[in-house]
Amino acid sequence: MISPFAVARAAEVLFINVSDDAAVESVLFGPQGAAAGLSTGGVVVDMGTTSPAATRRFAALLAESGVSWLDAPVSGGETGAVAATLSIMVGGEAAVFTRVLPLFQVLGKNIVHVGETGAGQVAKACNQIAVSATLLGVAEALTFARKQGVDAAKVRDALLGGSAYSRILEVHGQRMLTRDFTPGFRARLHQKDLGIVLNEAREKNIALPATAAAAQLLNALVAAMEGELDSAALVKVVERLAGLEP
Repeated sequence: MISPFAVARAAEVLFINVSDDAAVESVLFGPQGAAAGLSTGGVVVDMGTTSPAATRRFAALLAESGVSWLDAPVSGGETGAVAATLSIMVGGEAAVFTRVLPLFQVLGKNIVHVGETGAGQVAKACNQIAVSATLLGVAEALTFARKQGVDAAKVRDALLGGSAYSRILEVHGQRMLTRDFTPGFRARLHQKDLGIVLNEAREKNIALPATAAAAQLLNALVAAMEGELDSAALVKVVERLAGLEP
Protein backbone atom coordinates (compact mmCIF):
# COMPACT_ATOMS: atom_id res chain seq x y z
CA MET A 1 0.00 0.00 0.00
CA ILE A 2 1.27 3.48 -0.88
CA SER A 3 1.64 5.64 2.22
CA PRO A 4 0.56 9.29 2.61
CA PHE A 5 4.27 10.07 3.01
CA ALA A 6 5.08 8.56 -0.38
CA VAL A 7 2.23 10.41 -2.08
CA ALA A 8 3.32 13.70 -0.52
CA ARG A 9 6.91 13.21 -1.68
CA ALA A 10 5.66 13.11 -5.27
CA ALA A 11 3.19 16.02 -5.04
CA GLU A 12 3.35 19.80 -5.11
CA VAL A 13 -0.33 20.05 -4.22
CA LEU A 14 -1.80 17.34 -2.00
CA PHE A 15 -5.57 16.89 -1.83
CA ILE A 16 -7.09 15.17 1.21
CA ASN A 17 -10.72 14.09 1.45
CA VAL A 18 -11.41 12.01 4.55
CA SER A 19 -14.22 11.85 7.06
CA ASP A 20 -13.26 13.87 10.15
CA ASP A 21 -10.62 15.73 12.19
CA ALA A 22 -8.98 12.54 13.45
CA ALA A 23 -8.67 11.14 9.93
CA VAL A 24 -7.07 14.34 8.61
CA GLU A 25 -4.63 14.34 11.52
CA SER A 26 -3.73 10.70 10.89
CA VAL A 27 -3.11 11.28 7.18
CA LEU A 28 -0.91 14.28 7.87
CA PHE A 29 0.87 13.51 11.13
CA GLY A 30 0.42 9.80 11.79
CA PRO A 31 2.95 7.05 11.00
CA GLN A 32 4.17 7.56 7.43
CA GLY A 33 2.13 10.77 7.46
CA ALA A 34 2.09 13.19 4.55
CA ALA A 35 3.47 16.15 6.49
CA ALA A 36 6.93 14.59 6.67
CA GLY A 37 7.00 14.10 2.90
CA LEU A 38 5.92 17.60 1.87
CA SER A 39 8.50 20.03 0.52
CA THR A 40 8.72 23.72 1.33
CA GLY A 41 6.33 25.55 -0.96
CA GLY A 42 3.90 22.65 -1.11
CA VAL A 43 0.17 22.99 -0.55
CA VAL A 44 -2.28 20.80 1.33
CA VAL A 45 -5.93 21.07 0.30
CA ASP A 46 -8.46 19.59 2.72
CA MET A 47 -11.71 18.92 0.84
CA GLY A 48 -13.44 17.09 3.68
CA THR A 49 -15.59 18.64 6.40
CA THR A 50 -13.24 19.42 9.27
CA SER A 51 -13.82 21.62 12.31
CA PRO A 52 -12.58 25.21 11.91
CA ALA A 53 -10.50 24.86 15.11
CA ALA A 54 -8.69 21.74 13.87
CA THR A 55 -8.27 23.33 10.45
CA ARG A 56 -6.42 26.32 11.90
CA ARG A 57 -4.26 24.04 14.04
CA PHE A 58 -3.25 21.86 11.08
CA ALA A 59 -2.49 24.94 8.98
CA ALA A 60 -0.26 26.39 11.69
CA LEU A 61 1.68 23.13 12.05
CA LEU A 62 2.28 22.89 8.31
CA ALA A 63 3.30 26.54 8.10
CA GLU A 64 6.26 25.75 10.37
CA SER A 65 7.64 23.67 7.48
CA GLY A 66 6.82 26.24 4.81
CA VAL A 67 3.75 24.34 3.58
CA SER A 68 0.53 26.21 2.77
CA TRP A 69 -2.99 25.11 3.57
CA LEU A 70 -6.38 25.54 1.91
CA ASP A 71 -9.56 24.29 3.51
CA ALA A 72 -11.89 23.57 0.59
CA PRO A 73 -14.97 21.60 1.64
CA VAL A 74 -17.60 20.91 -0.99
CA SER A 75 -21.34 20.70 -1.52
CA GLY A 76 -23.08 18.76 -4.25
CA GLY A 77 -22.80 15.17 -3.07
CA GLU A 78 -21.78 12.17 -5.12
CA THR A 79 -23.71 13.43 -8.16
CA GLY A 80 -21.79 16.71 -8.17
CA ALA A 81 -18.49 14.91 -7.74
CA VAL A 82 -19.13 12.59 -10.69
CA ALA A 83 -20.31 15.47 -12.89
CA ALA A 84 -17.52 17.82 -11.74
CA THR A 85 -20.12 20.42 -10.72
CA LEU A 86 -19.30 20.67 -7.02
CA SER A 87 -19.61 23.91 -5.11
CA ILE A 88 -16.23 24.50 -3.47
CA MET A 89 -15.83 26.96 -0.60
CA VAL A 90 -12.21 27.83 0.12
CA GLY A 91 -10.32 29.31 3.05
CA GLY A 92 -6.65 30.30 2.97
CA GLU A 93 -4.27 32.84 1.50
CA ALA A 94 -5.49 34.46 -1.72
CA ALA A 95 -2.23 33.80 -3.57
CA VAL A 96 -2.37 30.10 -2.71
CA PHE A 97 -6.01 29.95 -3.80
CA THR A 98 -5.09 31.49 -7.16
CA ARG A 99 -2.32 28.92 -7.61
CA VAL A 100 -4.68 25.99 -6.99
CA LEU A 101 -7.73 27.43 -8.79
CA PRO A 102 -7.09 25.57 -12.09
CA LEU A 103 -7.25 22.29 -10.18
CA PHE A 104 -10.47 23.32 -8.42
CA GLN A 105 -11.97 24.11 -11.82
CA VAL A 106 -11.53 20.48 -12.83
CA LEU A 107 -13.67 19.43 -9.87
CA GLY A 108 -16.37 22.07 -9.56
CA LYS A 109 -18.29 24.94 -11.07
CA ASN A 110 -19.08 27.29 -8.18
CA ILE A 111 -15.70 28.04 -6.58
CA VAL A 112 -15.56 30.82 -3.99
CA HIS A 113 -12.59 32.06 -1.98
CA VAL A 114 -14.42 32.85 1.24
CA GLY A 115 -11.55 34.23 3.32
CA GLU A 116 -8.60 33.26 5.48
CA THR A 117 -7.80 29.81 6.87
CA GLY A 118 -10.90 28.21 8.37
CA ALA A 119 -13.34 30.36 6.41
CA GLY A 120 -14.05 27.51 4.00
CA GLN A 121 -15.03 25.24 6.86
CA VAL A 122 -17.20 27.98 8.37
CA ALA A 123 -18.97 28.29 5.00
CA LYS A 124 -19.49 24.51 4.92
CA ALA A 125 -20.97 24.69 8.41
CA CYS A 126 -23.36 27.37 7.14
CA ASN A 127 -24.28 25.08 4.24
CA GLN A 128 -25.09 22.25 6.62
CA ILE A 129 -27.17 24.55 8.83
CA ALA A 130 -29.28 25.65 5.85
CA VAL A 131 -29.54 22.15 4.37
CA SER A 132 -30.52 20.54 7.68
CA ALA A 133 -33.24 23.05 8.50
CA THR A 134 -34.67 22.77 4.98
CA LEU A 135 -34.48 18.98 5.00
CA LEU A 136 -36.39 18.87 8.26
CA GLY A 137 -38.95 21.35 6.95
CA VAL A 138 -39.59 19.27 3.83
CA ALA A 139 -39.90 16.09 5.88
CA GLU A 140 -42.38 17.75 8.22
CA ALA A 141 -44.41 19.25 5.34
CA LEU A 142 -44.80 15.95 3.52
CA THR A 143 -45.62 14.14 6.75
CA PHE A 144 -48.21 16.81 7.62
CA ALA A 145 -49.85 16.33 4.22
CA ARG A 146 -50.01 12.56 4.68
CA LYS A 147 -51.43 12.89 8.17
CA GLN A 148 -54.16 15.14 6.77
CA GLY A 149 -55.05 12.54 4.16
CA VAL A 150 -53.77 14.66 1.27
CA ASP A 151 -51.57 13.34 -1.56
CA ALA A 152 -48.06 14.38 -0.51
CA ALA A 153 -46.76 14.08 -4.08
CA LYS A 154 -49.31 16.62 -5.30
CA VAL A 155 -48.50 18.89 -2.36
CA ARG A 156 -44.83 18.76 -3.37
CA ASP A 157 -45.77 19.62 -6.97
CA ALA A 158 -47.70 22.64 -5.73
CA LEU A 159 -44.89 23.82 -3.48
CA LEU A 160 -42.30 23.54 -6.26
CA GLY A 161 -44.01 26.41 -8.06
CA GLY A 162 -44.05 28.83 -5.14
CA SER A 163 -41.91 30.45 -2.48
CA ALA A 164 -41.28 27.11 -0.78
CA TYR A 165 -39.22 25.91 -3.75
CA SER A 166 -35.75 24.66 -2.90
CA ARG A 167 -33.31 22.15 -4.27
CA ILE A 168 -33.96 20.09 -1.15
CA LEU A 169 -37.71 20.00 -1.89
CA GLU A 170 -37.03 19.08 -5.51
CA VAL A 171 -34.45 16.33 -4.99
CA HIS A 172 -34.80 15.10 -1.43
CA GLY A 173 -38.54 15.60 -1.37
CA GLN A 174 -38.82 13.23 -4.33
CA ARG A 175 -36.59 10.71 -2.56
CA MET A 176 -38.85 10.89 0.48
CA LEU A 177 -41.91 10.17 -1.68
CA THR A 178 -40.39 7.30 -3.65
CA ARG A 179 -38.50 5.92 -0.63
CA ASP A 180 -35.25 6.06 -2.57
CA PHE A 181 -32.67 6.47 0.15
CA THR A 182 -29.69 5.31 -1.90
CA PRO A 183 -26.94 7.42 -0.35
CA GLY A 184 -25.86 10.57 -2.08
CA PHE A 185 -24.79 11.83 1.34
CA ARG A 186 -24.99 9.32 4.15
CA ALA A 187 -26.98 10.19 7.25
CA ARG A 188 -24.09 9.26 9.57
CA LEU A 189 -21.83 11.78 7.81
CA HIS A 190 -24.55 14.42 8.05
CA GLN A 191 -24.77 13.60 11.76
CA LYS A 192 -21.01 14.07 12.07
CA ASP A 193 -21.14 17.43 10.30
CA LEU A 194 -23.87 18.73 12.58
CA GLY A 195 -21.79 17.63 15.55
CA ILE A 196 -19.03 19.94 14.30
CA VAL A 197 -21.53 22.78 13.79
CA LEU A 198 -23.06 22.44 17.25
CA ASN A 199 -19.67 22.15 18.96
CA GLU A 200 -18.57 25.39 17.30
CA ALA A 201 -21.88 27.03 18.19
CA ARG A 202 -21.47 26.06 21.82
CA GLU A 203 -17.96 27.51 21.92
CA LYS A 204 -19.23 30.79 20.46
CA ASN A 205 -22.55 30.84 22.39
CA ILE A 206 -24.65 30.77 19.21
CA ALA A 207 -28.20 29.41 19.44
CA LEU A 208 -29.05 27.12 16.50
CA PRO A 209 -32.40 25.59 17.47
CA ALA A 210 -33.36 24.26 14.02
CA THR A 211 -29.93 22.66 13.55
CA ALA A 212 -30.12 21.10 17.00
CA ALA A 213 -33.53 19.61 16.22
CA ALA A 214 -32.28 18.14 12.94
CA ALA A 215 -29.24 16.74 14.73
CA GLN A 216 -31.41 14.96 17.29
CA LEU A 217 -33.49 13.33 14.55
CA LEU A 218 -30.35 12.25 12.71
CA ASN A 219 -29.14 10.75 15.99
CA ALA A 220 -32.36 8.73 16.10
CA LEU A 221 -31.94 7.64 12.48
CA VAL A 222 -28.38 6.45 13.09
CA ALA A 223 -29.43 4.73 16.32
CA ALA A 224 -32.01 2.80 14.28
CA MET A 225 -29.14 1.35 12.22
CA GLU A 226 -30.08 3.50 9.23
CA GLY A 227 -27.01 5.72 9.16
CA GLU A 228 -25.87 4.39 5.79
CA LEU A 229 -29.02 5.69 4.10
CA ASP A 230 -29.20 9.08 2.43
CA SER A 231 -29.94 11.89 4.87
CA ALA A 232 -33.36 12.26 3.19
CA ALA A 233 -34.27 9.23 5.32
CA LEU A 234 -34.70 11.78 8.11
CA VAL A 235 -38.35 11.71 7.01
CA LYS A 236 -38.62 8.20 8.45
CA VAL A 237 -38.03 9.52 11.96
CA VAL A 238 -40.55 12.34 11.47
CA GLU A 239 -43.13 9.82 10.20
CA ARG A 240 -42.55 7.55 13.21
CA LEU A 241 -43.10 10.47 15.57
CA ALA A 242 -46.37 11.18 13.75
CA GLY A 243 -47.49 7.55 14.01
CA LEU A 244 -47.33 7.01 10.26
CA GLU A 245 -46.23 3.89 8.44
CA PRO A 246 -43.95 4.43 5.40
